Amino acid sequence: MRPLSMPVAVLLSLLIGAAHAGQPATPAAMTAYANQLLDAQKIAADGPGVSVLVARGDQLLYKGARGMASIELGVPLQPDHLLRIGSVTKQIAAAALLKQIDDGKAKLDDPLAKFLPDYPHGDRITLLQLLNHTSGVKSYTGIPGYMAGPIRRDLNTAELIKEFKDQPVDFAPGEKWAYNNSGYVLLGAVVEAISGKSWHESIDELLLRPAKITGVHYPAGDRLFKGMAQGYTLNGQGQVAPAGFLSMTQPHAAGALVANTEGLWRWNQALHGGKLISQASYTRMTTPEGPAKAQAYGFGIGAGTLRDQSMLAHGGGIHGFASMLNYLPASQTTVVILRNSDGPGFAMDTVARKLAAFAIGEPFAEPKPVAVPAAQLKVAEGVYGRDDKQTRTLRVKDGALQSQRGDGRVVVLVPLGRDRFAFPDSVNELQLERGADDQVVALSFFNNGDATGERWVRRGELPVEPAYLALSAAQRQALVGDYSAPQFSIKVFVDDSGRLMGQAPGQPAFELLALTPRQLRVPQVGAQLDFAAEEGKPATSVTLTQGGQVLVMPRK
Repeated sequence: MRPLSMPVAVLLSLLIGAAHAGQPATPAAMTAYANQLLDAQKIAADGPGVSVLVARGDQLLYKGARGMASIELGVPLQPDHLLRIGSVTKQIAAAALLKQIDDGKAKLDDPLAKFLPDYPHGDRITLLQLLNHTSGVKSYTGIPGYMAGPIRRDLNTAELIKEFKDQPVDFAPGEKWAYNNSGYVLLGAVVEAISGKSWHESIDELLLRPAKITGVHYPAGDRLFKGMAQGYTLNGQGQVAPAGFLSMTQPHAAGALVANTEGLWRWNQALHGGKLISQASYTRMTTPEGPAKAQAYGFGIGAGTLRDQSMLAHGGGIHGFASMLNYLPASQTTVVILRNSDGPGFAMDTVARKLAAFAIGEPFAEPKPVAVPAAQLKVAEGVYGRDDKQTRTLRVKDGALQSQRGDGRVVVLVPLGRDRFAFPDSVNELQLERGADDQVVALSFFNNGDATGERWVRRGELPVEPAYLALSAAQRQALVGDYSAPQFSIKVFVDDSGRLMGQAPGQPAFELLALTPRQLRVPQVGAQLDFAAEEGKPATSVTLTQGGQVLVMPRK
């Protein structure tokens, strides 16, 4: 007789319930939860895939994959397949330079000119500034038009540096922080100058081979790599398509490595386990300083928290691929997520955080929305401030409470109770604070499930919304068209109900609200569009302003 089997749903609830008690997850509980979480992401079995690994120290808790490694050939993605990891490469390149520093071959305050004497003003740029994105050099991936064609060419290190060395700097070295791919190309060049070998050969010799890490590689164009997944994107019609081509000589030390999930797990063990660089170098690498402190950025690693624990993390994005590598030092927990698509549709950061929280026995409860009457929500409307510079506006619209930080995107909050709200596709929450008269006097923002929230004090009443114009049919038609730059594109069109809409590839369409016939806003994403055109003629370009970034997109 076959033994009676426990219903899957009951088994899953028991396994997950065990971790809610605060005990670190067992492999069985972790597997059940990971599968549940990935099921909720609705990853198409015949579409691009996702590979996931969760481990605690030397113990593997979960390893799995969904979707396809090759849609064309019908090959399912496996956890051991190799995928491009993009900017996760940076921490590996940073560790190579730090190893050379440990060996006495350089110092953090050495000028770039010591190793690259011909680089313009290299005497003012230090190795430290290359490591933490404070050099101010122009990031070559942001040069207009560069990603549209020049990125396809095979270039050696000197040729790649020539592409940006004479560009105007963004700011004086050490003055500010700005994420910078050129800085890591220069870092790779320094590694080469010290070793006399290519940057990736140096990484193999200094780090990977000594640590016996076999799942991380440089994809040299004259070598075959077994199990290399195909990369995908979305075309202008929102359909899955092959990723755009780039020469892998160009991401260089800023993003050219490929890896599988186990390779990055072994990397985390070696780096954070003190097997690769000195404790002094590791401390500098993981401790943000100077202008990088406000950005919580070390050397190729971001420093944050999860459930009040320290978390070191970095993500990556490159043509056809995305990656996330997280590490919680207190429990030696690793979470790796690799994806062979650069399109939207997978909440990588949120899934990674939920997996890590579950692994340490502090899981996030799935939000259970409750109905809160709009009249009760209205008392929360107003402007809240954290300091003299940061504001957050709460506003009720269409029966829901919305949050907008500064001029950023508008987020519709999920009510968990009268005063508690969750941010969608996130692990962040917001709690209203009431005074003696039951009026809302402040709010607390709980980031990444931390027990202590940021307190934002109510500053004033709700500002009046801008008075938007009703554009004529001719005014709307003058803006209709496809606008594109190497970094981004947008389609402007009139929908069936006569509304002027804007849509980026793979994203939902948003209504464009007019401040003037040429200046329009997209409140949902905190963006402004300024169209350039002569009176009575179609727009020739549009300037997108969002989050402090400005991008000009000519009409195609």
